[in-house]
Amino acid sequence: MTTRRATITDVAALAGVSIATASKALNGRVDVRAATRQLVLNAAAQLSFQPNALAQDLLSGQTRTVGLLTSDMVGRFGIPVLLGAENAFGTGEMAVLLCDARGDAIREQHYVRTLLSRRVDGLIVVGESTNPRPSITKDLPVPVVYAYGPSEDPEDVSFVPDDMGGAHLAVSHLIATGRSRIAHVTGPSDYKAATDRAEGVRQALAEAGLPQVGETLFGSWSQRWGRLAAEMLLMAEPKIDAVFCGSDQAAAGFIEAARERGRRVPDDIAVVGYDNWEVLSEQTRPTLTTIDPDLEHLGHTAAQHLFAAIEGRATPGIHSLPCRLVIRDSTATPPRNLRENPADRQWVP
Repeated sequence: MTTRRATITDVAALAGVSIATASKALNGRVDVRAATRQLVLNAAAQLSFQPNALAQDLLSGQTRTVGLLTSDMVGRFGIPVLLGAENAFGTGEMAVLLCDARGDAIREQHYVRTLLSRRVDGLIVVGESTNPRPSITKDLPVPVVYAYGPSEDPEDVSFVPDDMGGAHLAVSHLIATGRSRIAHVTGPSDYKAATDRAEGVRQALAEAGLPQVGETLFGSWSQRWGRLAAEMLLMAEPKIDAVFCGSDQAAAGFIEAARERGRRVPDDIAVVGYDNWEVLSEQTRPTLTTIDPDLEHLGHTAAQHLFAAIEGRATPGIHSLPCRLVIRDSTATPPRNLRENPADRQWVP
């Protein structure tokens, strides 16, 4: 029977310190207290820890280089996250290496090895959806932070948009504009983003004492689905006065089909989308009120927490960051107690 070789993770756990602190102690860094260094050395001796040559090289000190690993082949969500992260790294004068795994696990493993060979100080892994993804953190000699797509391991550090809160914000806005017969059209039921948004709709309506018009219509994130859903809803529920769509694409399709059926937006039906994908939301006629998950801020926050993790101050768990409502012309004029922020057309109390 082969005995598993001890890793830096084992040494850190036995010594009761972070992986970053263990690596500094083993490499004689002066910024580690003598007592802590002795704890780590004792743990390494007890476990017969033998770092390989690559690990010793990687752990010899910070290179002020980080890796950004994405699986978002389209880039609709990954690019804003990456831009936010890169902005944060720029302020800290960190070099950034970007790799696109294209949703392929083998390619991802290859890029992890490549980034480690470049002696990165840490990694940010950007998911292609908010569905939990397999962790790659175990036994890596550098800290990892997950953005948009959280890790399945609750001990990892993950940052995601608060989709439930975003949906609640959308429906609350529709109610505030006097709408009471509200339907919900969203994406595939196997997407956590879609089910979270559906739950946010349910909660907001329940708090207002309003029933949801029909069942949540799960489909795709496309304009085609938005058109089809509009035809289904307007035939089955002709008296609806508002709809919250789980994507800007579906909302744009819904508006198009509603207009073809003689329904005016927002006069007859108010429509709210999701994502604030400006190439659609600002070009739709009327322009689209939408929920902005603020992915650049999410990426910036993930990068800041990677800095902290590199310094041994990780914040394990899934952290949900708030979304914001951006009001345009597809919903009615807000009540008088709301005012507009002209910088980004976001209505705030």
